[in-house]
Amino acid sequence: MANTALLVMDVQQVIVDRIAGGTDYLVRLRRAIDAAHAAQLPVIYVVVGFRAGHPEISARNKSFSAISSGLGMAQDDPNVAIHPDVAPLAGDIVVTKKRVSAFTGSDLDVVLRSGDIDSLVLTGLATSGVVLSTLRQAADLDFRLTVLEDGCGDSDPEVHRVLTEKVFPRQADVVSIDEWITKVV
Repeated sequence: MANTALLVMDVQQVIVDRIAGGTDYLVRLRRAIDAAHAAQLPVIYVVVGFRAGHPEISARNKSFSAISSGLGMAQDDPNVAIHPDVAPLAGDIVVTKKRVSAFTGSDLDVVLRSGDIDSLVLTGLATSGVVLSTLRQAADLDFRLTVLEDGCGDSDPEVHRVLTEKVFPRQADVVSIDEWITKVV
């Protein structure tokens, strides 16, 4: 596991409130983060954020054009901060992306290659968004992949189930946080 990093993706206040509010998601995720730290694995946070005025968002981009019409997501907006229950510790890396995948519009690939990381453990919100897009791109980049099924969440539980049970296993190992912790600690 020496070349493995835990990715904590889009666990920002505004996204947690919309997707995982009222669940024990953050408690589970904190356990995974703490286990990664205990095993001395890098923890990399990926956040979505834009400049004031959102010049990175095209009106042709259906997913992100709603953001530029009033939903915010400027990098300095407190609502886009990483949720305090899972906030980074000193030494954790924070990468800012401009699209759904953690790789697109960010320096994530440079960070991973520089750290000789070849295996990724994926967590985040939403399963059908950042997790799916990042998994697909990371698989094409030849990373070994693990998805922490209960370390992801989606506003549609059925979509989450289909992705984690039927789609993701084609390209990744899908395990629970507890199963993963027993392997790393």
